[in-house]
Formats: sequence, structure tokens, C-alpha cells
Amino acid sequence: MARNRFEESGATAFFVPGNSNEFVTNFNNDKTIRCRQMIDFIRKWLRREDGATAIEFSLVAIPYFMLSLGIMELSLMYASASLLEGATDSAARLIRTGQIQQSSSDPEMMFRDAMCDFVNVLIDCNDVTIEVRTMTSYGDFDSMAPVFDEDGNMVSQGFNAGGSNDRILIRVGYRYTMKTPLVGPLLNGPDGGTLFMSTIVLQSEPYEFEDAGA
Repeated sequence: MARNRFEESGATAFFVPGNSNEFVTNFNNDKTIRCRQMIDFIRKWLRREDGATAIEFSLVAIPYFMLSLGIMELSLMYASASLLEGATDSAARLIRTGQIQQSSSDPEMMFRDAMCDFVNVLIDCNDVTIEVRTMTSYGDFDSMAPVFDEDGNMVSQGFNAGGSNDRILIRVGYRYTMKTPLVGPLLNGPDGGTLFMSTIVLQSEPYEFEDAGA
């Protein structure tokens, strides 16, 4: 029986004369093999778990980075508050020993310079509010509450370092602003800021005294 052989879509087929609907197809044709290979590849790909770690990390990446930024922000905030406390205590020594009272320099500027040497790493010294007031007795402290403006920032009531053996109230305020725009509002409200205050009450030393031979 005569056969007309032709190529169709990469498959080898034979046309049988007398019956136009009958095809004898080669079962080893490329099309069948490629289909089976594709099915096998899809099945293997669906069973693979190589990218599971990457997918899981992508789900937790945003909360992880937000938590990390929050930890760093809180660390910087508490470090700044600690620096402000240490700077206030260091500068207050100049009042306790009478160095500021006996100096010819501007008292407030001298106090501020002493603080700036301590806090200039994390705190902008120009934004620090300083208040120094004399008290008749320690009981006056209750009547000397801090004053705040409409934005919640401390308003200084003056700088008076007093004299020898005086009781002195020293109060320092600083509004700390978070560094990151996303974490700050979550931790400290819309403006991302919080007010630090350091208060010291002391009695200055008796630095004014008469000579022993007088």
C-alpha cells in the first residue's frame, strides 16, 4: 500500500490513501515527549521547597525592621535622657562651688557651655531650656512648678544662681525628637517628640568667707 509521508509540527505521520481520516502517528514524536517533560517539570516545581525561607522572610521582614528601628530609637532616646541628667549634674557643680557666682562671665552662658561639652553628641544644646532660681527654703519647691507653653515645651523663669549658702533650684528641659519618621509617631505621638526634664535642688557651698587672720 502506497503512503505519502510528510512532516507536521515536528511529528512524523503517514497518510493512508482511500481513507482521509486515518493517520498512523509515530508515538515517539517530539511533541508528545515535550508535553510529558513539561508536566514532569511542573510537578517537580510544585513539590520543591527551596524558596520557602525567602517567602517566610518576606512576610516578617517589615515587622522585623520596624521592631529593629524601634529598639534603636528607644536606645538613642534613653541614652539622650541619661546624657541630659549627667550634663545637668556636671554643670550644677559650678553653681554648688560658687564658680559661676564668682565669675565675670555671663552666668547662664557659662552654665550652658558646661552642659554642651557633655551632651553635644546626641543633643542640640541650642534647644536646651535652662532655669535656675533661688529658694528661701526647701519647702518652696512645691510652689515652683515648671511652666509650659501651648506646645508642651518648658518655659524658663529666669537664671539666678544666688550666692553663698543659698538653696538653688536647677531645672533643664529638652524636647527629644525621634530620628525615623515611621517609628517616632508610633512611640511618641504625631510629632514624634518627648520632653526630657532634669531637676536638681542643692545648697551652694559657703565659698564666701573671711580670712582667718581678719
